[in-house]
Amino acid sequence: MIVVTAFGTVESAVEAMKMGAYDYVTKPLDFEALLLVVHRAMERQNLIEEVRELRTALDERYGFEGIVGRSKSLLRVLDQAARVAQRDTTVLIQGETGTGKELIARAIHHSSRRKTKPFVAINCGAIPAELVESELFGYARGAFTGAVAHRQGRIEAADGGTLFLDEVGELPLDAQVKLLRFLQEGEISKIGANEPLHVDVRIIAATHRNLTAMVEDGSFREDLYYRLSVVPLLIPPLRERREDIPELIDTLFRRAKERHGMPELKLAPAVLQRLVAYRWPGNVRQMENVLERLVVLSSSDVVIVDDLPLELTPATPQQPASLWAELPEDGISLEAVERELISRALERFHGNQTRAASFLDISRRTLIYRMEKHGLLPSDATPPTD
Repeated sequence: MIVVTAFGTVESAVEAMKMGAYDYVTKPLDFEALLLVVHRAMERQNLIEEVRELRTALDERYGFEGIVGRSKSLLRVLDQAARVAQRDTTVLIQGETGTGKELIARAIHHSSRRKTKPFVAINCGAIPAELVESELFGYARGAFTGAVAHRQGRIEAADGGTLFLDEVGELPLDAQVKLLRFLQEGEISKIGANEPLHVDVRIIAATHRNLTAMVEDGSFREDLYYRLSVVPLLIPPLRERREDIPELIDTLFRRAKERHGMPELKLAPAVLQRLVAYRWPGNVRQMENVLERLVVLSSSDVVIVDDLPLELTPATPQQPASLWAELPEDGISLEAVERELISRALERFHGNQTRAASFLDISRRTLIYRMEKHGLLPSDATPPTD
């Protein structure tokens, strides 16, 4: 609204602006000046519309609306996440690798009052143990050799916003102590600094590991676990929400086509059938990678079965000959049969655990667990903790 009047006063101008007028023009009119005011008002209105559209696009991409799937188990988690987003409480997101833990964390941040502030993500498992403290808390100039300037840590960088600690179970114990102090006091101490620094940061942590078991074996602090797990969210794997798979395939395939400018590319019915039937041990991340690969390597307008990666075209399982023989009169050891099956599958695929697990129709994690049980796990391998 632009007010034009022959009775202009300071009081009426102030009143008009308070009531929402864009500008206040007095007579006699300078039409060129009025035209300039109108143009500026239209530009402002266009900017408002553009910001509104951008916010809508951000909501669709990073908000809960952008998370694909309508299974009961997923909707339950999304409902809890949407409710906790309105509070500043700490959240612990648990789930297998590739289930979308960071996606949930970003949606919580984007739906909170902190959405205009930074969302800082850090993968705790990707930082060398000796650098964890400086990455999280920063350091002062001269704190050690090579510290030629002050360095802001990730916690300080997230001031006013959200810090996402991915794979928090990988934090070394000394860093766990300092993180616990920050959660209790709301202050950080930079390496080499004399005074603590107050920061306002919300913590969302995530892990694929079993933190309860880690607490029991002493590799994760119990007090830190309870500080992080104020609101625990468990994201179900794809095999437990198979009804979401068709929609996920459609969405991820469409996004991959858009990224690579191939809107006409289609999936053959047989390919779609195999994609829907597959167990997806790597969850959504594996599905996204497979579909991206199919788009990039496609040589025609239709993706056919021959284009699928090996893990989606396993050989037809053949039962060991011993299973076709008559059962022995004096009984048979189920443990021995299972061990033989696992050994043969690993031998068939030259030790490739992913393909052996797919061949046996179990997850790779389950395969590793059973390999450990039967003494088939290499001595230098680390068994899963969850």
